[in-house]
Amino acid sequence: MTAFRQLRLDGVTRRFGDRAALSGLSLTIDRGEFIALLGPSGCGKSTALNCLAGLLPLSAGGIWQDDQRLDTLPPERRGFGMVFQSYALFPHLSVRRNVAFGLQMRRLPRADVRRRTDEAIRLVRLEEHATKLPAQLSGGQQQRVAIARAVVLEPSLVLMDEPLSNLDAKLRLEMRTEIRRLHQSLGLTTVYVTHDQEEALSMADRLVVLREGRVQQVGTPEELHTRPANRHVADFMGYRNLLPLRVTGTHGGLVAVEGPGLTLRGTPAVPLSAGDRVVAAIRPEDLRPGDDGVPVTVEVVEYQGREVAVEARTDQGVPVHVRAVDRPAPGDKITVRADPARVLVFPEEAS
Repeated sequence: MTAFRQLRLDGVTRRFGDRAALSGLSLTIDRGEFIALLGPSGCGKSTALNCLAGLLPLSAGGIWQDDQRLDTLPPERRGFGMVFQSYALFPHLSVRRNVAFGLQMRRLPRADVRRRTDEAIRLVRLEEHATKLPAQLSGGQQQRVAIARAVVLEPSLVLMDEPLSNLDAKLRLEMRTEIRRLHQSLGLTTVYVTHDQEEALSMADRLVVLREGRVQQVGTPEELHTRPANRHVADFMGYRNLLPLRVTGTHGGLVAVEGPGLTLRGTPAVPLSAGDRVVAAIRPEDLRPGDDGVPVTVEVVEYQGREVAVEARTDQGVPVHVRAVDRPAPGDKITVRADPARVLVFPEEAS
C-alpha cells in the first residue's frame, strides 16, 4: 500500500455542458480516515467519486496526494481500489479468479498472487466459497468478493459507490459492520458514497453532505446529527418536521416562533430578529405528546416496536411527524410539544 499523509481535493469541479454536477469541492482526507459523501440523488456524490477514480476528467480544480498531482494521471496509475454498486464481477470466473484478476494483470509472481488472494478471501470470510461462480453466491457474498478484489491490490485509497444499496435490510446491517471491520483492520483510507444517512452515521469518521453539486457541511457524525448547518442538512439528517414560521420574539438565547396553529420556542442557528421568516426543524422523536403543546389530529399510525410513528395535522392542516410510546388511533386529538433545545430554527433564506 502506497503510504501518504493526505489526499487533497482543491476546488474540484465537473460540468456537463452548462450544468455543474460538482462545483468547487475542497476537502482534505487524512490517511486512515473513513469519509462518507452523503446526499440525495443528483447531488454530485457519485460524480465526486468518479472524478477521484479518474473515470471523469475535471472541469476545474485539482486532486493531490501529498505533493503528487493525481488528476492528470489515468485511473490505473492512481493506485485506488473501487467497489461498484453493481459489484461488476466476472460471471465466468470463480471467486478466487475474480479476486486474483487485478494482481495477474499487474504481472506479479504467481506465488505472490496466490498468497495475497488467499489472504483477501480469508479477510472477507469466503474460504468455503473460493471455487464458486458469482451466480452461486448470495448478494452479500458477491459484495464481499467485490471488496476483496479491491483490497487485494493494497490500494492507497478505497472508493465505494453505494455498495449496499442492492442488499436487503439484514444484509445491509451485516455488511456495514464488515466494511468498517476491514477498514480498521487493514488501516484503509476509504471514501464511501451513500444516500442513507443512518449508514453514513454508523460508519464514517466524517461526513460530507452535498446538495446540487455544492458542499453543505463537513463534520463528524455527531456534529451533523446535532448541529446541522442549514435546513437542507437538517432535512437529510432526519429532521422530518420542517415548519415555515415567523419569529415573534427572542429571550435568553431562544426564539419564539409562530405560524398557523403553531406556537413554539427554539434554538436559533444564526442570530434572528422579530419578524424574520424562518424554518423550525424538529426530529419526530423530539416532538412528543405532552400537556401545553400544539393540538393535532392523528391521521396515520405505524407500529415500530417500542414506539409508534404518528403522522398528524394541526387544526390549520400543517402535517407533523411524532413518535409516541402509547398507540393513538386515527382521528384521536392529542397535544404535542418539544424541548426548545431540540427545535432548530433556520432563516428562511437558507432554503
